[in-house]
Amino acid sequence: MTELPHTRTRAVHWLATAAALAAVLGGTALLQPATATTAAKAPGRAPDPAQARYPLDCGPAGAGIDVLDKAAADFDGDSATETVAVVRCRAHGGTPPSAVFVLSGPAEDRRPRIAATLVEQREGMSVRDLAVRGTTISATLLGYSSADVPRCCPDKRRTVKWEWREGKFALRPGPVAGGGVSV
Repeated sequence: MTELPHTRTRAVHWLATAAALAAVLGGTALLQPATATTAAKAPGRAPDPAQARYPLDCGPAGAGIDVLDKAAADFDGDSATETVAVVRCRAHGGTPPSAVFVLSGPAEDRRPRIAATLVEQREGMSVRDLAVRGTTISATLLGYSSADVPRCCPDKRRTVKWEWREGKFALRPGPVAGGGVSV
């Protein structure tokens, strides 16, 4: 059987295929999704939230701290990556309130230091959906309209953003979902 001219592969075909494949792979290496953080660009340089000491009251037994979420970016433009950490006291039941801290380079004891507190434990919030985009931190805060609402089932929800402006984080709250009481 005779081969048709258009079905024969030649070196030029393989070179063209290899060049196209290299272009696609090279392009994907240069492009990152919009949700990529600075930590993904410079691994290992962001403070480790597991090594920080947090001002949380975890009771007399000192149950320990859980880091629930983290993200990183260089918020202040000093070429040092900061870490945003959502933390709470460790619990074997229930939902203890969360806190959100921004950590920067090590303090004198070589642990990351707290550069900013965005949500305090005493506010009684749970924090979900932490994200960093550029120099803006966003999260969803879950809260309770009264002490009668079971701690398992928050009835208030608010999306918030903290924008780095003029040397500090400025809070930009969204509307409250679930009624007229703010969280």
